Amino acid sequence: MSQQPLPLEQLWEALSQPRKTLKQVDAALLQEALTHTSSGLKPHHEQLEFLGDAVLRLTASEFIASAYPQMPVGERSNLRAQLVSDRWLAELGASIGIARWWRIGSKASGDSAAAATIRAELSEALIGALYKIDGLSAVHQWLTPHWQLSAEAVLSDPHRANCKSALQEWSQGRGLGLPTYTSEEMNQRHGDPRRFRCTVSLPPKLTAEGWGRSRRDAEQQAARAALDQLDGN
Repeated sequence: MSQQPLPLEQLWEALSQPRKTLKQVDAALLQEALTHTSSGLKPHHEQLEFLGDAVLRLTASEFIASAYPQMPVGERSNLRAQLVSDRWLAELGASIGIARWWRIGSKASGDSAAAATIRAELSEALIGALYKIDGLSAVHQWLTPHWQLSAEAVLSDPHRANCKSALQEWSQGRGLGLPTYTSEEMNQRHGDPRRFRCTVSLPPKLTAEGWGRSRRDAEQQAARAALDQLDGN
């Protein structure tokens, strides 16, 4: 097991929920959301993560409709894909220091490569817990400031949400042909952010890897990783 978690009241403040006193039944939901399956403890996060996935997509859709009422539906869909992505969820977890409260197994705590995945899973479970505690308004209260910053960053990104198209344009513009994507289903767990793994390659020797809940997500993440490499060169 990892180190002793901080009191849940401090997490409640980090979730921007000062208007409601944290009750014992509410604290139990938060604890469930923060208990990873690797800990061997029950109840663990998986059911709340499943609920959080649906709540996240709904509230993100409502945020976009309110913040960008003139945005075409296709662009809304692309923006939402970024605001509900595993990458965004991992960043959300990092922003509140979720590791200060989670309960994970000793093997998982020593695996730095899995840290982002665990942050994403438990952040989504927290969204599910928060919905059960105080409804959609509580979820909006926590996530809206994060979405505002992220949406501005996405909309100012020349690649926007379609990293595959951006990578294709870059490669074709240099006469390198089309990127090659190779995807593999690693497991059949619905909603698992590491269900699919994708590798993208471009001559002469560029390769990058991405993970996602679907092949499409994994391909987009692989393309973004490749673009990040190119931007760093």
